[in-house]
Amino acid sequence: MHGSTSSLATSVSSWLLVLLCAVSGAYCLRQVRGSGGAAGEAVMGFGMALMALPLGDGDGWRIPVLAVVFCGASLHALWLLRGGAHHAHHLVGSLTMVYMTLTAATGAGGGQGHGPGHAAGAGPPLLTGALLLYFAGYVVLGGTRLITAGGGAAAPSDAGRGGPTELIRACRLAMGMGMLAMLLAM
Repeated sequence: MHGSTSSLATSVSSWLLVLLCAVSGAYCLRQVRGSGGAAGEAVMGFGMALMALPLGDGDGWRIPVLAVVFCGASLHALWLLRGGAHHAHHLVGSLTMVYMTLTAATGAGGGQGHGPGHAAGAGPPLLTGALLLYFAGYVVLGGTRLITAGGGAAAPSDAGRGGPTELIRACRLAMGMGMLAMLLAM
């Protein structure tokens, strides 16, 4: 009985994460016309939704496809770095998705059981820990920026944009929390 309740809770939380990421991606896709920066968030939102889908028995195709898509997104983010360091987060995010995809493919994640190369009780690998710290910091910083943006004076770069900019920030925050949740589940 305990196993089925745990399995149901995992399934529900996975589908909620899929929904959160897909809605964030859809909103950002809708905003692409007005803001060039929303395209990257839309791609990342949909990619994260696909990554968060619970694996089934016939999903052997998904890992190689996700690896190719996220490697392509990493190359695109690397190309965008020419325009400034503010695109570095997209590179970190897409490389994190590549890392999680490869970890899922090799079965080396921490999750329920320990994969090959993990001793029982060894904890997450150093890279996973560093990524957890990065995304935890990103979520905290994004949350404080969202709170201060809604509290009155807008940042100079947001002047005249109003609500949609705050919603894009909220989408970024939701995707950051989704990334954090997926890393914690490894």
